[in-house]
Amino acid sequence: MSESSRDGIESWTESMSARERIRSVAETLQEPRSINWISDQADAAWSTTNEELQELVTQGQLRRVEAGETTLYQPDYTRLLFDEIRTLIEENTREELRDELAAITDEIETWQNTYEVETWEELEQSLADSDLSSVEIRERRDVIAFWQENEADRRLIKHALKLYSDVEAAREQLTNVADRARS
Repeated sequence: MSESSRDGIESWTESMSARERIRSVAETLQEPRSINWISDQADAAWSTTNEELQELVTQGQLRRVEAGETTLYQPDYTRLLFDEIRTLIEENTREELRDELAAITDEIETWQNTYEVETWEELEQSLADSDLSSVEIRERRDVIAFWQENEADRRLIKHALKLYSDVEAAREQLTNVADRARS
């Protein structure tokens, strides 16, 4: 038994299949990567990685990118965007989305007032101020990271709210078609 298993913690090679690890690596890519790189990161055989990546491309979850003589893979960012919006709509009411949008806006406004800036970029520029202590610099860096996340979340929530009625109508239409088919 490995040391990590004795401590009650499984490594991901013990807790996930090779295909699950490959999918996990592929779905979180920030830039196009080769089969070799993905195989190495997933601790999986090259042939298994190749098969799984081809399946992910067929399913529309990954895209192939040709870089000279090398084939690279990256997530289909458009699909990921719409999947995130769909999840927001399916898991939240309109009111919950509105409340979250208001909370995000409140938090950003608090940072704007606290640091006397309008954007996270301006706050980032303030890191060069020579009179800031290391604690203040770390605090501002943390705020910048949260601010960027909030802006990304705010964009997604706004998209979800804009599409909410359309998704509800499509879902209702699908339910009606299914009900007619059963009758």
